[in-house]
Amino acid sequence: MQTGLLGFLRDNAGWLGAGFLLTLTSSFGQTFLISVFAGEIRAAYSLSHGDWGAIYALGTLASAVTMLWAGTLADRFRVRDLALIVLPILAAACLAMAAVPGAWALPFVVFALRLAGQGMTFHIAIVAMGRWFDANRGKALSVATLGVTIGQALLPLGFVAMLPVFGWRALWVLAGVLVLAVVPVLMGLLRQERIPSESAQSQSSTGMEGRHWRRSEMLRHWLFWAMVPLLLGPPAFTTALFFLQVHVAEIKGLSHLSFVALFPVFTGCATVMMFTSGIMLDRLGTARLLPFLAVPMALGFLVLGFSNGLLGAALGMALLGMTTGGISTLQSAFWAEFYGTRNLGAIKSVAAAIMVFGSAVGPVVSGYLIDTGIGFERQMVLIGGYFFVTAIIVTLAMRRIRHALSSAGEVDVIGA
Repeated sequence: MQTGLLGFLRDNAGWLGAGFLLTLTSSFGQTFLISVFAGEIRAAYSLSHGDWGAIYALGTLASAVTMLWAGTLADRFRVRDLALIVLPILAAACLAMAAVPGAWALPFVVFALRLAGQGMTFHIAIVAMGRWFDANRGKALSVATLGVTIGQALLPLGFVAMLPVFGWRALWVLAGVLVLAVVPVLMGLLRQERIPSESAQSQSSTGMEGRHWRRSEMLRHWLFWAMVPLLLGPPAFTTALFFLQVHVAEIKGLSHLSFVALFPVFTGCATVMMFTSGIMLDRLGTARLLPFLAVPMALGFLVLGFSNGLLGAALGMALLGMTTGGISTLQSAFWAEFYGTRNLGAIKSVAAAIMVFGSAVGPVVSGYLIDTGIGFERQMVLIGGYFFVTAIIVTLAMRRIRHALSSAGEVDVIGA
């Protein structure tokens, strides 16, 4: 049963707060924060842009592979029990970054940050929202993913401002302390979980054909492969943009701090779209909304590619934020709606692995193309074209699957 937003927030504050807090904490393993320290890390260990990019990609790719196994743990353990393992690992990774003894250790530290942060902490929250909520799943995902959106807006700006005063190592110690401080708060919010793990089997909702899909079955279904470009593109190319933020600021004639100051514009648009898409999702379902998702990002990269100065960069970031906000809600709801929630952790682990993989290869590919003479301005125009093609693929897929499901009369894709 759907309910008003304020009533929904009031009635489910504890569970929604836990999801919000988890995605916010995942920021310490996200590229938008780690890349703030790229210059200092390269200087400390005499690394070139290519060296640092390769190290980052290696650690991230390893975390993507590990997610295929680790993500299934969300189907077997309560959120609070799993968080008690993952968050201390994330805190230890932050402290390890502060104390890393040499360049040889960086791939291991990056692996731990990416797996525990962007990978598992975010994954736990999104799987929980998909499983705990049915008719109001869109609203729940919007509230939960607001955490990482706020982290993206405030943490890079704050850490860049503190960097000259405290130094990069001290700030990573601060990050570790903040992660540990989250643990008791999260345990208080989750004194009682919405659906205990032992009863999830009986209370979970079905997907296509009125059944619960296994991960192996999903991988053999054509719809999954039609979604891969949409899964891969945003993390690959937005990560490249954030990873190369110093370079982007230079080619756009901006200071680093001026460009980072645009992150709240990105976040503001992402937040508006996140809640808008969440409310619309509960009324219309993912099949009708997904075809429009890639278009703002296509336009955003075109604007960034062709424009110069602060105004053009702000408009481009605003458009990118719209897709980022929408995808955080719609893509997460897609798996629960189409494949069911019983095996949601295992199914979402594949999506998470693809997204982490994209975030690994994006910076490497963009850096390599820059080295070969294809500037990032030109790349952004090509990236815009990629997203237009992606929008066409998703449109055709949703049209086909909605017709097939409608004619079969086996599942309602309009509302969960």
